[in-house]
Amino acid sequence: LTLIISAAVFAVVLVAWVVWAGLDGSKPMVEARDVAHTVIDDQTVRVDYEVSMPIGESASCAVQALNEDFTVVGWKIVDVPASDRFTQAFSDTVRTALPANTGLIFRCWLA
Repeated sequence: LTLIISAAVFAVVLVAWVVWAGLDGSKPMVEARDVAHTVIDDQTVRVDYEVSMPIGESASCAVQALNEDFTVVGWKIVDVPASDRFTQAFSDTVRTALPANTGLIFRCWLA
């Protein structure tokens, strides 16, 4: 009897975990990759990047400019439109409050 109860409890826990893991893993992912940056002048940086996300979904990305101390000196939220391609390439300019020495993607998320 103890063996049957233990097996039943194990089965319930296993099924609950499978359902939870299956639902949790169903969220579409967005990935961004820095390609290049160009310091145009003391107030502007251009950031080239790629965004990979599910086809037909739109997203937003935070693009930032950093100075030599890794302080954020510019920030911009850009909208990434839905597409029929998994990976899209973009280029955006970020205005800066102080001179920057790099620009990059901070994070992207589904919109």
